[in-house]
Amino acid sequence: MTVPVLSVRDVTVRFAGLTALDGVSFTVSPRTVHALIGPNGAGKSTCFNVLSGLTRPAGGTVRLGDTDLTRLAPHRIARLGMARTFQNIVTTAGTVADNLMLGRHLHARAGFLASALRLPWAVREERTHLSHARRIAELTGLGAHFDSPVGLLPYGDRKRVELARALCLEPRVLLLDEPVAGMNAAERARTAEVIGRIRAELDLSVLLVEHDMGLVMRLADEVTVLDFGRRIARGTPDEVRRDPEVLRAYLGTPQEGAA
Repeated sequence: MTVPVLSVRDVTVRFAGLTALDGVSFTVSPRTVHALIGPNGAGKSTCFNVLSGLTRPAGGTVRLGDTDLTRLAPHRIARLGMARTFQNIVTTAGTVADNLMLGRHLHARAGFLASALRLPWAVREERTHLSHARRIAELTGLGAHFDSPVGLLPYGDRKRVELARALCLEPRVLLLDEPVAGMNAAERARTAEVIGRIRAELDLSVLLVEHDMGLVMRLADEVTVLDFGRRIARGTPDEVRRDPEVLRAYLGTPQEGAA
């Protein structure tokens, strides 16, 4: 499938009178890594919830190619090619393989009865899905742990299990919500390498929310900066890190710093 443009236009979200997003717009070009950054409370996770269908905006639109996602349910958005991870690890009990196979459910055709009866075509389909899951495990550095219980893995590997499960959906746009949060330096470096590999080898776009500015500056083609629910800057990593508004949002004004 072709990789479509993800277009966010004038999205506004309000919660009980509080404006979490205020007319936010940005575009994720096909096959690029786009970073969405900003201080805590800037509206980044709210934006991800809008994109994945968990939050309905009060105004604005989200389009994936020619399709309007703004009012669609999460499962319909996933079927159109949008997958996401979460800040906190969300995995199930069982092995890495079990978790990755959950990511294949949108592509499964065999029903419960056919699978339970082990009908030949259902068995062939299961083998195909398992082969795909194993390829994704290798791509994300989890191949050696494919049959290992998730609960026994180090923290960084468990975070990558969630990333790998999202990739098993075969997304056209992958939303990564703080993929290196809580990791040590070695785990962050390994995950950054995995994201770079995904970008090089898979036909998709990546929208990344992350507080690790070193990772953002290395991986992103374009950056959008939010502060108090508004977009305050956009551009290449070099342009954004020199922007006065970005420096103010992260570091405060010189007067504030002196105080």
